[in-house]
Amino acid sequence: MMKVSTRTRYGLRALGALAAAHGSGPLSLRAIAADQHLPVKYLERLFVTLKAAGLVMAIRGAGGGYDRPRAPGEAPLLEVFEVLEGPPDPVECLQPSATCPRQGACATRDVWHEVSQAVSGVLADHSLADLVIEPPACHERG
Repeated sequence: MMKVSTRTRYGLRALGALAAAHGSGPLSLRAIAADQHLPVKYLERLFVTLKAAGLVMAIRGAGGGYDRPRAPGEAPLLEVFEVLEGPPDPVECLQPSATCPRQGACATRDVWHEVSQAVSGVLADHSLADLVIEPPACHERG
């Protein structure tokens, strides 16, 4: 089973919360943690990485917190995934720095490469905007 780390799962949930609040000001880590049922201490460490990658920006002062520097639709999930997880390669031999004695004669390498391309394609086709859960439409009876 291809596993996605807790770091990436929590990171996407936290960024999804920021995407949902886009345009209404920054969110504190406490607010994100409460909304997403995530540990604040974990988010503190995670947001250091997200900030360094330019995926979030810190806003100081009263009412400060974190916000997105770009609209949610302008942040492909592949970008977030690669910052938090690395390339979506199911096997190490696909890494550019990998050396494998069987690389030229491996019967499965092409299949793993295809899997990697498929996962990359799905992540590239979706953005943080896709993580925003829209409330159900209200139907008035008249």
